[in-house]
Amino acid sequence: MPIIEAENLTKHFRVAVKQPGVWGTLKHTFKRKHRIVEAVKAVSFTIEPGEIVGFLGPNGAGKTTTLKMLTGLIHPTGGKATVTEHVPFRRDAAFLKRITLVMGNKQQLLWDLPAMDALRVNAAVYEIADDVFKQRVDELVEMLELSDLLYQPVRKLSLGERMKTELLAALLHQPDVLFLDEPTLGLDVNAQTAVRRFLRDYNQTHGATILLTSHYMADITALCPRVMMIHHGEMIHDGSLTGVIERFAPYRELMLDLEEPTDRDVIAQYGEVVSVDQQIAKLLVQRDVLKPTVQRVMEELPITDLTITDPPIEDVIARVFSTGIVTEDSPYPEEVAAGHDR
Repeated sequence: MPIIEAENLTKHFRVAVKQPGVWGTLKHTFKRKHRIVEAVKAVSFTIEPGEIVGFLGPNGAGKTTTLKMLTGLIHPTGGKATVTEHVPFRRDAAFLKRITLVMGNKQQLLWDLPAMDALRVNAAVYEIADDVFKQRVDELVEMLELSDLLYQPVRKLSLGERMKTELLAALLHQPDVLFLDEPTLGLDVNAQTAVRRFLRDYNQTHGATILLTSHYMADITALCPRVMMIHHGEMIHDGSLTGVIERFAPYRELMLDLEEPTDRDVIAQYGEVVSVDQQIAKLLVQRDVLKPTVQRVMEELPITDLTITDPPIEDVIARVFSTGIVTEDSPYPEEVAAGHDR
């Protein structure tokens, strides 16, 4: 049984439209106009117990809105969802004890109090016995490498330490499903690595299901074998991380080491030029013409070395979001196709 199910999940917002200036304010006061914003459009997916799934999309794509519907914070306009066999927006106590939501730009800990005080409040809310509370805190402190930081006021902790304590507070009731919205936002490289390591270990130890949104592709590549991509409120991909490259990047990246500087227009005859720096050139070549293109390059250009690789996953995803949604008739963005039709 899937632990998370969404079927045609939809959310529309009614937003007031106001013209600028004093006159616009007066008109807005007495006669308001509205428009409908389609934040999420008929999104469907299922997630099995124990999966770690990356949820990708640009700002405003509908990621956080979807998470808020799955956690019951907002009511969907249409469609339906179940999480741990509960309907989220009913906010049943049994449901709330089985999920958690961590948002990198929000905090639940009180600024001037030690984190331990907030943990004791959470233990009371979730009706956790004292001996269980101590056992879970000790386990999470060890996994998160927090040592004695729980007894310092939260304001004295670094951003990375605060994020770790936020995770501890959110996981104290040992939820089955973790909804994580940018959990490494603003953290330095070491803190990001520590959070990723903890999430991987926690998933393996407790079998928790994790739905993770992040703008840091390192989070996704390190944790998520499966990714879902949403753009303008619509799901455009649900599959393996490697499948993103296969579907959205039907081209390979060629790195050319040239004997002498070569004009960019000359290199552009063989594919889409990504960069040219002195005697180093990088270009993209469509997979189905890769072999003859490589042969032409070797015969016609003064090269000393040639390397063929898949483009970086973050570049592929960035191109998809910047160039628009692909279709079955055009399996890659139009600007890339144009570059390979030469």
